[in-house]
Amino acid sequence: MPTTAPASSSQFADLSWQGRGVRLDYAWVGALDSNRPTVVFLHEGLGSVSLWKDFPAQFCHAHGLRGLVFSRYGYGRSTARPLDEPLPHDFMHTQAWEVLPALLAQLGIERPWLFGHSDGASIALLHAARHPVSGVIVMAPHILVEDIGIASIRAAREAYVDGPLRARLARHHADVDSAFWGWNDVWLDPGFRSWDIRAEVARIAAPLLAIQGENDEYGTLEQVRGIARLLPQAELLVLPDCGHSPHRDQPQRVSGAAGRFIASHA
Repeated sequence: MPTTAPASSSQFADLSWQGRGVRLDYAWVGALDSNRPTVVFLHEGLGSVSLWKDFPAQFCHAHGLRGLVFSRYGYGRSTARPLDEPLPHDFMHTQAWEVLPALLAQLGIERPWLFGHSDGASIALLHAARHPVSGVIVMAPHILVEDIGIASIRAAREAYVDGPLRARLARHHADVDSAFWGWNDVWLDPGFRSWDIRAEVARIAAPLLAIQGENDEYGTLEQVRGIARLLPQAELLVLPDCGHSPHRDQPQRVSGAAGRFIASHA
C-alpha cells in the first residue's frame, strides 16, 4: 500500500473562465504518490468539498489511489455565484467541457478516473464524452429529467424555506443562498424539462460503472438502465435499501465495488 494522507487543507485554483476570475476550493486525499491513479470526485447539486465528508479519503486510502475533491463555482468555499446570475440550462455541459478541463490542466492531471454523484455524475458523463479519461464511476446520475426528480426538488425548496435544510447547508457553503437557489431554480425552470444528455452519453468509450439505489428519490432506475442500453461496456450496480446517496447509505459496498472496478481496468 502506498503512503497515504488524510485530506489536505483546502487550496485554491485560480481560473479565468468566461471573462472572469474564479477561485475553486480543492483538496488532495489518499495516496501521496502522483504516479498512482487519480480519482476526481464531482459533487452533487448542493454538494461541496466538505459535504463529501470522509468518503473520498476513506475510498482512496482503502484502494491506494490519489484523489482530488473540489467545489464547483458557486459552492463550498469557491467563488460564490451572484444571486442575480441564474444558472443556464447548459450549466453541466459548461462545467464538463470548460471548467473541469481548465482545472485538470492547471493541476497537471491527465486521464483521470471520474467519480461523480447526482449532478456531478452527469458532469462526469459529459466530460467523458469529449475528453480522455481512464474510466467513469457515477452514482445516481441524471441523463434526463423525470417527474420524480422534479417533485423531490420542489420538496427541497420547501425544506429550505420553511424547514432545517438551509441551516444544515450553511455549514458547507460560504454563500448558501447562492448555492441553493442556483441549483433549485434551474431544475424547476419549465424550460429545463427537455434537458437530456443521452446523445452525449452514447459517445463514451471509457469503462463505466453506474450505481443507483432502488429507493432513489430523485430518479428512477431508468437513469442507469438508459446508460446500459447506450453503452455496451457499462456495468450496473443497483442497491436495495438505498436512496439518492449510495456513498452515504452503503459506503462499504460502494467503495468495494468501485475499488474493484478501478483495479480491473488499471
